[in-house]
Amino acid sequence: MSDPRYETASRLEHAGARASQFNVFVGLDGFVDEIFHVVDKRENATSYTRLPTIARFAQRLADASGKSTNIELVSQLVKLGGNGPIMANALASFDLGVTYLGNLGYPVLHPIFQEFSDRAQVHSIAEPGLTDALEFEDGKVMVGKHASLRDVNWDNLLSRFGAQKLEDSLSAARLICFVNWTMLTAMSDIWEAIQRDIAPRLKGDRRLLFVDLADPEKRTAADIRQALKLVGDFQSHFNVILGLNEKESTEIGRILDLDVSDASDTALALRARTIRDQIQVETVVIHPVRCAVAADATGSAAVDGPFTAKPRITTGAGDHFNAGFCLARLLGLSNELSLWAGVATSGFYVRNARSPSLQDLIHLLRHWPEKELKPDN
Repeated sequence: MSDPRYETASRLEHAGARASQFNVFVGLDGFVDEIFHVVDKRENATSYTRLPTIARFAQRLADASGKSTNIELVSQLVKLGGNGPIMANALASFDLGVTYLGNLGYPVLHPIFQEFSDRAQVHSIAEPGLTDALEFEDGKVMVGKHASLRDVNWDNLLSRFGAQKLEDSLSAARLICFVNWTMLTAMSDIWEAIQRDIAPRLKGDRRLLFVDLADPEKRTAADIRQALKLVGDFQSHFNVILGLNEKESTEIGRILDLDVSDASDTALALRARTIRDQIQVETVVIHPVRCAVAADATGSAAVDGPFTAKPRITTGAGDHFNAGFCLARLLGLSNELSLWAGVATSGFYVRNARSPSLQDLIHLLRHWPEKELKPDN
């Protein structure tokens, strides 16, 4: 039996010539991200050591309880942010035809999205949110300012973009991606309107619809249950893929009254199957840092990712996994091979701090990095 990584590379190489023939619609958020390291010890005006882990940062804060403390942040990068723009930018790097709709500046596009707008058809209906991303070796803490996201609602979508333009954009797409439900408090209303007014009118083959709720912990259980019902309702019109990271899968599992105490790869595969059965969508994907699993009607698959203990960037890694997985599914690859495409896309991004081209992705799959020590399960 051939190595699935090589098979994925070969399939992508042969099918990749068709990538530019596919249109993709992505929305609806938008952020300006500033990425920071947190200083542990300041050595001189230009040198410092960083706090390496979230646990060390948490202990620094806990030690200040009842007192006070000073936290120094050192800016590393200012970049386009939001689950949607990052995922769409990665999809555009694969030469897919990308249409993006979100809050990237209104009435004038924010300059941070200018390069993105050169690679995709970009439309904006509101000002972007702002995120300070504190990056550590074992994860990130996202501190957001979200007031402008309230303007991403159905009324503004109709008045500032247009019902016919939205229908035309969705009709032209073979893959539709709705991400960041958690921060977009009007997303459920938008989904209901699309299911009522637009989805029944779409003609042709069934489209792929990818959904990423994006860390729903701060939303109420009732809101999450409504969102899950709407995600399931989309299956009447689309082949729905629900993407979750490990934390999100735990939160959804609790909402669905599942046992989420076991985080082993086998347990995650079972969790993906059970969530899929309860929500009744085509595919559920769960992607921890160390691996990724997916479940559909044929069963479940699991793969290990090319973990690195010293990533150059982690903000956006999950969005890049989603882009790689969706690319492969769009090109007709199986769930297992799509998982390999997903972990390779994410793996390239965290090592190089940029989105891979299709050739970059194929090269990484054929020249897999040597194993590094993984985090404890």
